[in-house]
Amino acid sequence: MINLINLTDKNIVITGASSGIGQSAAILCSKLGAKVSIIGRNKDNLTKTLSLMEGTGHLLFIMDVTKYEQIDALVSEIVATNGKIDGFIYSAGLEMTRPLKILKIEMLQEVFAVNVFAGFEFAKYITKKQNINQGSSLIFISSIVGMFGQSGKIAYSASKGALLSGCKSMALEFANREIRVNTILPALVETDMSTQIMETIGEEGKAEVLKMHPLGFGKAEDVANSCAFLLSDASKWITGTNFIIDGGYSAS
Repeated sequence: MINLINLTDKNIVITGASSGIGQSAAILCSKLGAKVSIIGRNKDNLTKTLSLMEGTGHLLFIMDVTKYEQIDALVSEIVATNGKIDGFIYSAGLEMTRPLKILKIEMLQEVFAVNVFAGFEFAKYITKKQNINQGSSLIFISSIVGMFGQSGKIAYSASKGALLSGCKSMALEFANREIRVNTILPALVETDMSTQIMETIGEEGKAEVLKMHPLGFGKAEDVANSCAFLLSDASKWITGTNFIIDGGYSAS
């Protein structure tokens, strides 16, 4: 019997791996047999992620993803060390809550730089023929607010929405090479980032947000499980799709 979620010997690259969804995905991929290159800005947190991973062949890179000029060389180093890439998870992200009346162009640029531009730059270099295997899978962590919006989150929801349309076009562009591109749209997942947000709205506000999630708040592991599926050969006929993982948020 074939293990449907099997990443043995796959070379996976994950940004935003120092915490939250990226960290959980890195740990899970390592447990499923992958060689994982983890990328993040916080050395201590990224080192902790590495310590929680299983297996061998993993690589660690301290990097600000908006240093676009460094991406080509980083991808080349990964390929030179671990071989061609089989999967990519773009989990780096910047959350921002600002109503339109105080939203400045510089704020929009800051959010898009991390949430969109850097991800597309990584994809550009990873998908060079010398860097990627046929049948590979690219995953971008978007957000349910990228589809439905949320008051005060114009910059954030717009950036996450840009991933949805951009990745559909990317999926069509790479289909003839059997490279799949999908997005994952979580609702509120319990991470360090979301915890900080919840602390600003108080218990009453938190209770209101919880009501919007019929199955309660998600865990980073819930999203990581979906990443593993989309990276595996079990999802080889899935591309250009927005995977909604929201505990019922979009149905309520």
